Amino acid sequence: MNVLNTVRNSLVISFAVLGMGGAAVAVHAEESNPKAVKVERQRGHHGDWAGHMAARQTRLHDQLKLTAAQEPAWAAFSAASKPGEGPAHGEPGQWASLTAPERMEKQIEMAKQHVATMETRLAALNTFYATLTPEQKKVLDEHSMRGGHHGKHQRQG
Repeated sequence: MNVLNTVRNSLVISFAVLGMGGAAVAVHAEESNPKAVKVERQRGHHGDWAGHMAARQTRLHDQLKLTAAQEPAWAAFSAASKPGEGPAHGEPGQWASLTAPERMEKQIEMAKQHVATMETRLAALNTFYATLTPEQKKVLDEHSMRGGHHGKHQRQG
């Protein structure tokens, strides 16, 4: 149990550090050109990201060849996997009015919210994964590697 707590604490710290770096870059970008950042956010970082993710989920569903008994777990997993609203970053320029400790507190809070979202997704994934056959698990394992940064440019089947 102690090892799990250590791993979890390490993850929280890692996400906090990543969040701080990301927030610092975002603050700098907003201060230097807030209109360009707002347009990019409205357009979406990768164009039609929601459409891309929906198509990817559909492909995965088809590749898994789920049984009727597996469908409820799939629905829960799919719902938990949908990108949602991220933590509120506040109004442009608001970060500039904060002190360094206040900014770090906000960054840590955003990282905690991100970890909580990931834990919810992990719970749904574990429940879904437990319903899969070994062959289906292999498909999901391969699919999840292609979707991350580990094999992003591989051919998607």
